[in-house]
Amino acid sequence: MRNFFLSLVVAGAALVASIGSANAAPLNVVASFSVLGDVVKQVGGDRVKVSSLVPADGDPHEFEPTPRDAGRLNNADLVFLSGFGLEGWLDRLVTASGYKSHAITVSEGIKPIKAAEEDDDQHRHGGTDPHVWNNVSNVKLWVNNIEQALEKKDPAGAETYKANATRYRRQLDQLDSDIRSAIKSVPKAQRKVLTSHDALGYYGHAYGVNFLSPQGLSTSSEASARDVAALISQIKREHISAYFFENANDPRLVTQIAAATGAKPSGELYVESLSSAKGPAADYLSMMRYNTAQMVAAMKGDHH
Repeated sequence: MRNFFLSLVVAGAALVASIGSANAAPLNVVASFSVLGDVVKQVGGDRVKVSSLVPADGDPHEFEPTPRDAGRLNNADLVFLSGFGLEGWLDRLVTASGYKSHAITVSEGIKPIKAAEEDDDQHRHGGTDPHVWNNVSNVKLWVNNIEQALEKKDPAGAETYKANATRYRRQLDQLDSDIRSAIKSVPKAQRKVLTSHDALGYYGHAYGVNFLSPQGLSTSSEASARDVAALISQIKREHISAYFFENANDPRLVTQIAAATGAKPSGELYVESLSSAKGPAADYLSMMRYNTAQMVAAMKGDHH
């Protein structure tokens, strides 16, 4: 009888613990920008509540935090950033918020690519291109780092995080394979695209596309008249016919260059920000598939 009651007590304690675990509030997680926020959600699942400081259709270079953003950081269990100088405003925000821990850099372990030329903009990034997520393989490293950070903060959710990360890595592998197949369908000589700023270097290196842009790594950089003239000459010389706007950037300069060269508008790319939930790039996988489809059609001469 005594053993029977002891068993009841143990079973009851286990039930209470499982109910408590099931009802535990999700981790309050803040990501620096929308692309990263989506990847954190994929790994965290229902055990995290994620908000992004830079919203969908926002520019992570030009973002200006508000006192409300400082409050969000102060209440966060974890803060994630990409790194390599993308979020130059974040250190000041962390200090102002009183956030007690350190922000986790998800690009740890990624081999960066260097800017081809040095200018004031590239010095701000330390000569390093921060747009690492435009190579799918780099996002797999993000997933590893996010999984480890979530497991450390919430050991009870370790199995959930591991299962979510494994599933998402398989989706990323399929995405990477599909992008390579799509780009291979374009003759090498035609794999050239004009965009407004230099945000697709990792995509170009990984998948074999040559990107030209009047601005440097950041949308806050100024393109000189000499650089613009040289770019116009190159576009004419190499017969580059495809140009794109970016959802978070001012399109005026790239429109002027296109007008001077006869390039045709080819649509809008999402290179640093997701679209709204109703748009074509509401999550990272959709963003990369949409961008690839747009660019492949343009490089083949199918302009909108």
